[in-house]
Amino acid sequence: MFRTRIMMGMPISIEIADAHADEAAFDAAFAYFEYVDATFSPFKADSELTKINHGKIRPTEASADLQEIFALAEETKIETGGYFDIRTPRGEYDPSGIVKGWAIENVSQLLASRGFAHTYVDAGGDIRVRGLAGGVRPWRIGIQNPFNLQEVVKHVLVTDAGIATSGTYIRGDHIYNPRSNGKPADGIVSLTVVGPTIYDADRFATAAFAMGREGIRFIESLDDYEGYVIDTDGIATMTSHFAAYTDQPIRVAAVK
Repeated sequence: MFRTRIMMGMPISIEIADAHADEAAFDAAFAYFEYVDATFSPFKADSELTKINHGKIRPTEASADLQEIFALAEETKIETGGYFDIRTPRGEYDPSGIVKGWAIENVSQLLASRGFAHTYVDAGGDIRVRGLAGGVRPWRIGIQNPFNLQEVVKHVLVTDAGIATSGTYIRGDHIYNPRSNGKPADGIVSLTVVGPTIYDADRFATAAFAMGREGIRFIESLDDYEGYVIDTDGIATMTSHFAAYTDQPIRVAAVK
């Protein structure tokens, strides 16, 4: 069973390939995304995050989930040498670079807790899969060509993994380099990270994109994570073992 809804300003798609899939599972999953949007959206006037940004609630008074996100964001900031920061150039909080992956991972776990072994959760192109597509084969995920969105430049084959892509080709410049006084990241247009969870893949993809051309080296340094980056000249570079995920020959430079 496959369902898609427009939520959080983007399409969210869920597939449950188990024979006992039911509508109640989809309803529970989409309800969780609704909760996340209502809590963490920087665009909703009544979200808990907006109330904090407007000084109506102090961060120390925030809900347990919001405090967890603040703590995880600070942890990520330290792990990435300051390249991940949920404070915007205007000084407000925008945890979008960590919340989406966190929410996808939680929904994936929610479905697993209901006894589903073969699931696909996609929110705006960030994806968490478990088990097998159709219950019989690895999930095949395409990476878009940032210069031609109708074209897929690579496919990755995965079973239990998270796949996150950061880029400017759909939303424009929205990822900033915290080390450059809030200037947009430059030098690359798309960076995809594959790893064990979508939560980590998402936050590391965001941080690596902020690093620009050096971001792929950061992904190379992480255990169990692989990356594929396309720069502004249309040149692709991959980490050492990214090819293990693909189903086609790779003709790109490897990180050295």
